[in-house]
Amino acid sequence: MNTLQLTIRDNLAIITLDRGRSNPINTEMITELISSVKDIEANDNIAGLIITGKEGFFSAGIDLMEVYNYNEEQSKDFWTSFMLLQTILINFKKPFVTAITGHSPAGGCIIALCSDYRVMASGQYIIGLNEIPVGIIVPDTVFHLYAFWLGSRKAYQYLLEGKLLTVEDALKDGLIDEVCAAEDVLASAEKKVRAYMKLNPATWSQSKMNFRKELSEKLQVDQSAALNRMLQQWWAPETRLTLQKIIDKLMNPVKSK
Repeated sequence: MNTLQLTIRDNLAIITLDRGRSNPINTEMITELISSVKDIEANDNIAGLIITGKEGFFSAGIDLMEVYNYNEEQSKDFWTSFMLLQTILINFKKPFVTAITGHSPAGGCIIALCSDYRVMASGQYIIGLNEIPVGIIVPDTVFHLYAFWLGSRKAYQYLLEGKLLTVEDALKDGLIDEVCAAEDVLASAEKKVRAYMKLNPATWSQSKMNFRKELSEKLQVDQSAALNRMLQQWWAPETRLTLQKIIDKLMNPVKSK
């Protein structure tokens, strides 16, 4: 795999996002994540999953510099695959914990939201969903996922504002569950997931699916109309201009100050 590292030890799978400094999400990463998670779920010798990142970044979200240059077919494939990844992670039946090693906005936050428990490194990091200021229409599936943890009121307000939270605020609002020193994040995540793994797997898994039934059903609704609206706005001139300005700042951070 080119964008992930997969380690399996004592019945636990650890997926480490490993693409560049900030783990930006592109089509290849989504494809590898979907394949890996499906294999892990089907493997009876694996009882739990951790997804983690690298120092300073869990994932910076969508790789705008790459995705911006996709043609219409590639763009549709990308967003379709990303929505599928979200559904697969939501319906993952085994214990699943994220070890958030740093910044986790947008797509990185969505991956983390799908897990059962989130441990985040302390520090000057941000997490949240800022799609609307970027010009990306937020599908209702993302709202339902955000609201599952934050409640509908905060999810509604934070999404409309494109609010990014500090580690402290994310913990207070219930977006994450635990904060610890960066060097302890993976160990803390492993402690939690192994605690889940010790419980009766059939009982634990079915209970998890019961608790997520309504959320899962909302994600199973045909999303083709929502996807078409997203793509229409993605190609709108004003969105392209906003994205280009963001990309220019990413490519020339000193000049943009």
